[in-house]
Amino acid sequence: MIIVHDIFVCKPGNASKLGKKFKEGMQGNSELVNILTDMTGPFNRVIMVTKYDSLTAYEQSWEKYKENSEAMKKMAAAMEGYHDMYLTGSREIFQVW
Repeated sequence: MIIVHDIFVCKPGNASKLGKKFKEGMQGNSELVNILTDMTGPFNRVIMVTKYDSLTAYEQSWEKYKENSEAMKKMAAAMEGYHDMYLTGSREIFQVW
């Protein structure tokens, strides 16, 4: 199993707003595990945690974002403006043993 952390460092005051946007926009996404906001450590972070059976499954999951389906249109509408809420980000991919 593969666990992916997409980490966003938000502008001050935007972490909870971005977390809510992700929760709404990713609703129904079977890979989504959790949306996290920091309580300790670096400030203003939102971490989206997803899980996949393999790296191949992770790579294949990106194909659905290229589709012009109703689900993708709904997600795009829910996520509108999210780029303005964060400064930078990173991705961590872990293998579960």
